[in-house]
Amino acid sequence: MAVPQRRRRKDPDTGRFRTLSGFQKRANEAHARRRGPGERANAELRNWRELRKIRSSPNTADKLITAVQTLMITNA
Repeated sequence: MAVPQRRRRKDPDTGRFRTLSGFQKRANEAHARRRGPGERANAELRNWRELRKIRSSPNTADKLITAVQTLMITNA
């Protein structure tokens, strides 16, 4: 699982957080680009009334949600 880089520890001389290197900033940007469509799909799914009122078994509900997310991401 890819995890974004966090700010470095505080610099003891200045008391400020150390900045990220250029490579770490680019890695964070790439991570955000890959994560964005999934986050949007999950946010949209929360508004779907049909999914709140699902009456089928949870085993089939997860397949339905996965299919809907895939469609949303490919159409974005």
